[in-house]
Amino acid sequence: MINNSVKLAVVQAAPVYLDANATVDKTITLIEEAAANGADLLAFPEVWISGYPWWAWLGAPAWGARFMPRLYASAVAIDGPELERVRQAALANKIHVVLGFSEKAGASLYISQVAYSDGGELLFHRRKLKPTHVERTVYGEGDGSDLTVVDTKLGRLGALCCAEHVQPLSKFALFAQNEQIHVASWPSFTLYKEIAYGLTAQANLAVSQVHAIEGGCYVLHSTAITSKEMIDLLCDTEDKVRLLNADGAVAGGGCSMIFGPDGKPLAEHLLEDAEGILYADAHIDAIVAAKSVFDPAGHYCRADATRLLLNVEPRQAMVKMGGTVPSGGEPGGDPAAA
Repeated sequence: MINNSVKLAVVQAAPVYLDANATVDKTITLIEEAAANGADLLAFPEVWISGYPWWAWLGAPAWGARFMPRLYASAVAIDGPELERVRQAALANKIHVVLGFSEKAGASLYISQVAYSDGGELLFHRRKLKPTHVERTVYGEGDGSDLTVVDTKLGRLGALCCAEHVQPLSKFALFAQNEQIHVASWPSFTLYKEIAYGLTAQANLAVSQVHAIEGGCYVLHSTAITSKEMIDLLCDTEDKVRLLNADGAVAGGGCSMIFGPDGKPLAEHLLEDAEGILYADAHIDAIVAAKSVFDPAGHYCRADATRLLLNVEPRQAMVKMGGTVPSGGEPGGDPAAA
């Protein structure tokens, strides 16, 4: 059960674009700031290390391919030195951290999240189940093995990335594991403002708010900012500027928030181009009250009518089978016993 009370914190900021080490430096500064302000948990945006590949939405894949070497170079491995620095910062500052990052594994990239405890323990590492739309030209898929909720001293903690919050079955998998604190990691909201309402801050903020109401859990909705640096790098025509940021070549797109388990916003919004950290307190009593009304995996569930199948087997590209048959025995047996 969640401690009464827990101080939650969410980041709204721009990464140092396509620069892992500089972004980790900024990450540690934000961790230190949140810890100094008494936060128990700090949540970061989607692919915070080291920024979202907006080029995939702005032009043809062949045009965007020029940026892929830089994205790969700025992606990090789960056991690499960059995330080790983040883990050490969580330990040194006695704070839980949930972080979005571009993960490299072999030659492939994944949209991933990692969580560390205030004691430096790896709580979970997960990959986005299905990259959204053109993200599939950049990133691979995850699997159900890490669609999990973990026990922490703060409460039961889970996370999803971006449009995973419009996947009802993925959300229900977390609700059914008694999620109490949820990290919703998002990029910035500047893209296609005038032509695709479903991609706007208003629409996706509502999606995170609904997760709080449906799950009866606290939701840390952490968003990035599209920086002037990103616009200058990615937008080589005025059309691309308008697609990435209809308001012009200025920073923006931040819309971080913390929701209570009844869906109530618990902090004041920052300006969309303002960097900072939002804070709110979490209490178990609020979860109990919310779930007394809606508990879709508990008293409000009708498993006799509808229920979820979750496959937790890791997806493997190769499975070794068979082997050498020893002389005079079965595979793997003792020839002397034959």
